[in-house]
Amino acid sequence: MKKLLNLVFAAALICGASVFTSCSKDDNPVNPADNLAEKIIGKWMAAERNGQPELTNKKNVYTYVSPTKAIVSISRSSKTVEGSKWVDHTEADVAIDGNKVTVTSHPDEHTTAVDEYIITAINDTEFTAGLKLTVTVNGNVVLNNKHIVRFEKVTSDLSAAIVGTWEGHVTNSEGSEFDDGETHRWEYKADGTYVYYVKDGDDWVPYKGNTLNEYFVDGVLLCTRWIDNDVENREWWEIASIKDGVMKWKALRQKEDGSTYTATFEMRKVE
Repeated sequence: MKKLLNLVFAAALICGASVFTSCSKDDNPVNPADNLAEKIIGKWMAAERNGQPELTNKKNVYTYVSPTKAIVSISRSSKTVEGSKWVDHTEADVAIDGNKVTVTSHPDEHTTAVDEYIITAINDTEFTAGLKLTVTVNGNVVLNNKHIVRFEKVTSDLSAAIVGTWEGHVTNSEGSEFDDGETHRWEYKADGTYVYYVKDGDDWVPYKGNTLNEYFVDGVLLCTRWIDNDVENREWWEIASIKDGVMKWKALRQKEDGSTYTATFEMRKVE
């Protein structure tokens, strides 16, 4: 059973790393084989997979810090299954050969995950690639898939700006799948933990039902998790903006019937 769970996690990790398709016809992309090691440096977030916008609950962020190293953060599902992992700024090895970028990570001592990107177009704001995904467990191939993917460059890092106490609520009829539509309060701390407050009369008090409250921000991707009644929950948002004491979130979500919608959330900083 443990090996099976590791296999499931590896597949989820790699599928989360696989996203997105073509650039616009007006981009005039340069030859990706020319100076790709320089052009790839920076933070890139998933935008599309096989021509479809990527759901926020399946997004990932790759930060290429050098031609040989990357930092990976992956969102995966609003509710986790046993054996899944919290992928928060995890190191990966990078190899670049012409227009081929290979990213290799090791989810555990038995598993190797390899993402092979054949870059077909890259500019200052996005890149498009054919992606081959391979996962091996104890040397045996357990996953081997291909996708057309597109990433967009992220120029903002809001990990420091989110620190503080915020009060807010959903701003459309379909928001957080865990929210009741009322106004709530969160205190995001610099150590990656947060305190969730509820109203008790006229006072805000910490909610005592959770035994875990963790979050991280990678670029503009906000990832949160908490344990309530022994069940771990996860939710993911993109921070649309933080300006003048107002923070706005958005998230592309999918209903059970396969249709999608954009959830929005607005918060004001508590002085």
